[in-house]
Amino acid sequence: MISFKIKKQVVLIYLWLWWITSTNICVNATNDSLKPGDTLNSKSKLCSKQGKYCLYFNRTLDSEDAHLVIGVNAEYGAVVWMKPIIIYSSPQPINNTLATILDTGNFVLQQFHPNGTNSLLWQSFDYPDHTLIPTMKLGVNRKTGHNWSLVSWMTPSLPTPGEFSLEWEPKEGELNIKKSGIAYWKSGKLNSNGIFENIPTKVQRIYQYIIVSNKNEDSFAFEVKDGKFARWQLTSNGRLVGHDGDIGNADMCYGYNSNGGCQKWEEIPNCRENGEVFQKMVGTPTLDYETVFEFDVTYSYSDCKIRCWRNCYCNGFQEFYGNGTGCTFYSWNSTQYVDLVSQNNFYVLVNSIKSAPNSHGKKKWIWITSTIAAALLIFCPIILCLAKKKQKYALQDKKSKRKDLADSTESYNIKDLEHDFKEHDIKVFNFTSILEATMDFSPKNKLGQGGYGPIYKGILATGQEVAVKGLSKTSGQGIVEFKNELVLICELQHRNLVELLGCCIHEEERILIYEYMSNKSLDFYLFEDCTKKKLLDWKKRFNIIEGIAQGLLYLHKYSRLKIIHRDLKASNILLDENMNPKISDFGMARMFTQQESVVNTNRIVGTYGYMSPEYAMEGVCSTKSDVYSFGVLLLEIVCGRKNNSFYDVDRPLNLIGHAWELWNDGEYLQLMDPTLNDTFVPDEVKRCIHVGLLCVEQYANDRPTMSDVISVLTNKYQLTNLPRRPAFYVRREIFEGETISKGQDTDTYSTTAISTSCEEGKI
Repeated sequence: MISFKIKKQVVLIYLWLWWITSTNICVNATNDSLKPGDTLNSKSKLCSKQGKYCLYFNRTLDSEDAHLVIGVNAEYGAVVWMKPIIIYSSPQPINNTLATILDTGNFVLQQFHPNGTNSLLWQSFDYPDHTLIPTMKLGVNRKTGHNWSLVSWMTPSLPTPGEFSLEWEPKEGELNIKKSGIAYWKSGKLNSNGIFENIPTKVQRIYQYIIVSNKNEDSFAFEVKDGKFARWQLTSNGRLVGHDGDIGNADMCYGYNSNGGCQKWEEIPNCRENGEVFQKMVGTPTLDYETVFEFDVTYSYSDCKIRCWRNCYCNGFQEFYGNGTGCTFYSWNSTQYVDLVSQNNFYVLVNSIKSAPNSHGKKKWIWITSTIAAALLIFCPIILCLAKKKQKYALQDKKSKRKDLADSTESYNIKDLEHDFKEHDIKVFNFTSILEATMDFSPKNKLGQGGYGPIYKGILATGQEVAVKGLSKTSGQGIVEFKNELVLICELQHRNLVELLGCCIHEEERILIYEYMSNKSLDFYLFEDCTKKKLLDWKKRFNIIEGIAQGLLYLHKYSRLKIIHRDLKASNILLDENMNPKISDFGMARMFTQQESVVNTNRIVGTYGYMSPEYAMEGVCSTKSDVYSFGVLLLEIVCGRKNNSFYDVDRPLNLIGHAWELWNDGEYLQLMDPTLNDTFVPDEVKRCIHVGLLCVEQYANDRPTMSDVISVLTNKYQLTNLPRRPAFYVRREIFEGETISKGQDTDTYSTTAISTSCEEGKI
């Protein structure tokens, strides 16, 4: 039996095929099928009835693996399907089976039953390579959930899976070329005349599209009107090539331009201009001190291109190795002098709009300087000389700094981190790659301000979106808290906890790299304005409450070490693309063994209003401290307002006190956010308020565990105990429109301006 190993899945064909190189009985060339006992060896072919396609073994190009290949039956015929193979013996072969190569190019394995019926066990069309041929599908099988998509090769000579894929998007009715999950190019919708908006009409004239959408599948396929052979091939640089030219070209998509079907996914770097593209040249540029080499064999053309595009000091690149992997990056000066004798290909940045290459604004300034010189005459040489010197020194300074940063990859800080975390799965990034990902920490990429520093959106050289959390030099969090957060998060694996991807340290800079949460944090929706609040209906809010509870339960009970977060609040709850909550910011968390339950701390940290009384007053920390914070957060989610936002001249209460009084009066539904309207479920709202008040009780032993909380929220048992008067149910003094509170430690001081409700109504 042969096992076809395809990326993450292994397709097992229960076959009788034995790949042997010794002389043996070969399959008759006129036969299109193999049955148990037949042999196909490396010197024979299995061809379809009409001889259109053949199946054979081959060792190709730069890959050392043997491949099973389907190709057009002609000399140097086009390969339409190729997969690496592993020889594997089946302990229990399946009887009554037949493998057939069809005239469509599909290789199918069928089982025949005694009643005359047959069933399909496997087919090559379910696992496309980088080529789409007539009747082969893109899309999804709704019955099995299996996806059909093309995947490019890594390089033109390396058939391992690359980063580009061609997918059918049934909801929009479009073809998408994606790189690492990001849509680079879209075909546009199919017009009534059978032509896609963003595909040239001349290359579509020979095709007829077949689009299916039902309960069984959502799929796209094409046929050729004259019945001749045609194929679409997704190249390693993101081009989709058809019979008469490009179907689509993601290679011309730079993230900011939208011409020809290109999609926008990032802003143009400050040092680049509209119309600048990489143009293919022949020769070898001159090496200089700014030439940078990337020896990583996982880098291919598209990786080199995007890194050079985002690096203001890069003006050209080429692949380092002969098989198209690795990178060589060139500066502007080195691309001016090219060895034309060499027949190597390289790529240089040019401006397709202007008639000549643009050296990033230098000629613009030379023109301005020349104009001033014509007017000033005598002073022109002096001004020009001073300007050029200043520019030269500034450029040299920037180059020196960037070179120092590159050298700092091997600094003692990084080595220390790698040594400290050698037992943990934490990737250490160099500072230069972080600068490139965030465009030198551009204000445009800033997502917000965390408790210890700013947070930026970044795009790594691989195209992956990340959140970069920088630690402020003036923050209270030191190297101990930084390493604490690293060790904590890398040990935690749960769907409701944010995932840590890596870290970076450079001089005084300490940086964490997290997965990117596209929907920001919970406070952005709860406390900003009424428009954003309405995006959180009751179903979403209840799901968020449950998710936070599940995450806390994991921290308290099911993780290897018992974890107390100590700073649970709305701004530390991040939301993914489906509005699922993820707990973040573990800089102030404490670790315990599962046998420990309570600890005394000398330093009280956290956010006032969310801290339990025993922790705020006495420094006693336990899992019940997090339960108290969860109770406050739960009431905020139900109400849609901050704990400290309630104010009335006669009754200066916080949210907890207000909720307690409404509960005692039997008017607890008045606590609910008015924007929820009729979307809420009264019984769920009551349970949430009831649980919230139990969680904020004065004494820790009276509060429920997170296991109890989840059982109540999921309606596994009814609550019988009523809440008692909560902690911090006191009147607060008002000074000129501000509520001022201070704990026993200077770390817990906070001043919060009074906010008002966005809708009129009884609170």
